[in-house]
Amino acid sequence: MSRTAVSPMLVRLAAEKATGALLRDHGTLYLVDGRVVHAESPAAPGVDVLLTTGGRLPREGWDEAVDRAGAHRAVGRFLVDSGRLHDGELEICHLGAVFDAAFFALSPTSGPTRFRYGVGHWFGTVRPVSAEAVERETVRRRELLDAVWPYAAVDTAPVVPRPASPGQTVGARQRALLAAADGERTPAELARLLGRPAFHTLLDVRRLAAAGLVETPLESPPTPPPPTPLSALPVADPDIALLRRLRDALEAHL
Repeated sequence: MSRTAVSPMLVRLAAEKATGALLRDHGTLYLVDGRVVHAESPAAPGVDVLLTTGGRLPREGWDEAVDRAGAHRAVGRFLVDSGRLHDGELEICHLGAVFDAAFFALSPTSGPTRFRYGVGHWFGTVRPVSAEAVERETVRRRELLDAVWPYAAVDTAPVVPRPASPGQTVGARQRALLAAADGERTPAELARLLGRPAFHTLLDVRRLAAAGLVETPLESPPTPPPPTPLSALPVADPDIALLRRLRDALEAHL
């Protein structure tokens, strides 16, 4: 890849065609012959949440699949063979969960990265994905979030709704998110509650924040602000982001 690798160890393991578990601070990627076959992260709902909370699969159906096929690392296969899911929908759901968890597992970290050779996941292999594709999608998602609203603080802070402006509307998916936001749940908690991928929830939260419908926690500036009237504005001002951009533009012309 032309850009710097998100995880040099993942690239090396892919080249080695290694099989095992890549453990990082924010999640784990499982490889078979150098390709990613599963991923999980505390920040992302698993396949079980996406299927059961989303209403596609009864919880007892999932539990039976784990009980009967988990020891054989064939839970995914069992769900299809038992008629609970079609091949295509399992593949789509699992791929979505893999990319979702990998986004968080591959987030920047200062902690150690370890690889345990030969370790597999009880879900089993559905559709392997190249390490290059996983890294490329992770970078694309990071760039998309920053393009929508470059304030990462909203990703981990409680989602606090704000009143809509007259005539301002949102789609059904974002309305459901706002309805579940109680000022205490974080985006990760909302994703689990709603049975949605965590990244898509982050993206909705950033879009809502950009529209002024969700609070954006203020971050401490790296340097003291210049002595302009804008620096004295209260932190609760609803147009603080716009005013920041105006201030930067004015300073650029001084």
